[in-house]
Amino acid sequence: MSVPKKRRTSGSAGRRRSHHALKKAILSVCPKCGKAVMQHTACEFCGTYKNREVISIKEKATKKEA
Repeated sequence: MSVPKKRRTSGSAGRRRSHHALKKAILSVCPKCGKAVMQHTACEFCGTYKNREVISIKEKATKKEA
């Protein structure tokens, strides 16, 4: 098996790891119910996306009961 020729310095390891940081989730406000929602996703509370109803909330309520 091969072995690295040189030890990776702490500086180059840090530069490599500079992209590993977690980023904050970008939230926007739902225009219908006013709750915080991640961008480009349907609202979990009212089921709308771009002012259109995408998820029917009645179906979600029956799934929770079953």
